[in-house]
Amino acid sequence: MKGIRLDKYLADMKKGTRSQIKTDIRKGIVSVNGVVENSPQRKITSEDQVCYGKETVSYDPHRYFLMNKPAGVITATKDAKERTVLSLLKPEDRTSDLFPVGRLDKDTEGLLLLTNDGELAHTLLSPKKHVEKAYYVRLDGVLTKEGIGELERGILLKDGTRCKPAQCEVLATDLSLKTCEVVLTITEGKYHQVKRMMAALKTHVSYLKRIRMGTLVLDDSLTAGTYRELTKEEQNKLMESIKH
Repeated sequence: MKGIRLDKYLADMKKGTRSQIKTDIRKGIVSVNGVVENSPQRKITSEDQVCYGKETVSYDPHRYFLMNKPAGVITATKDAKERTVLSLLKPEDRTSDLFPVGRLDKDTEGLLLLTNDGELAHTLLSPKKHVEKAYYVRLDGVLTKEGIGELERGILLKDGTRCKPAQCEVLATDLSLKTCEVVLTITEGKYHQVKRMMAALKTHVSYLKRIRMGTLVLDDSLTAGTYRELTKEEQNKLMESIKH
């Protein structure tokens, strides 16, 4: 880590606003390498030990946010016409290096990871890693046993593309309305893949929501359009899962 101002270091680690932190530094609440530091401008490197009160604060330049993406916003960092997922972030969280990992269609809801960790994003999206993505799907149309078998063997799309085998769990079927609800788990990320897979079975996706990506599970407490930082446990599980 290159030298970074002490007040920015602590603000980046969510210890308060820059102004609050500057006040605390001048009050003698912060120490560097065991010595009280009164200057917010003091440059900190990875060799320094910073304490905020009695708490040792380690610097992690990476940010990880779990968002419940709502319908109506696009999965992009910026757009001249459309509202993006980054516009849903609070000003203090909206840094220029954040980006969404993968894409969800404008009308698709659910789990979206936002980060500035390019290496993690690349690994999660790599076809070689076969990271599972699970979707809750509502369909106009009913899946037959034969159709489910096609999905599980690797369905052939209308354009001739062969998908990798998927897992399909039927949650409910209404024969009178000719609708059903399923959880579909795939390991790819083709363009409009879930919709195209269901279209190949002559059904139509009326609602789509991603509920899991790898070890990350959508937090039920997150309403559409809200987000939170990943817990350390979630980060560790995710990192561990992609090592192999």
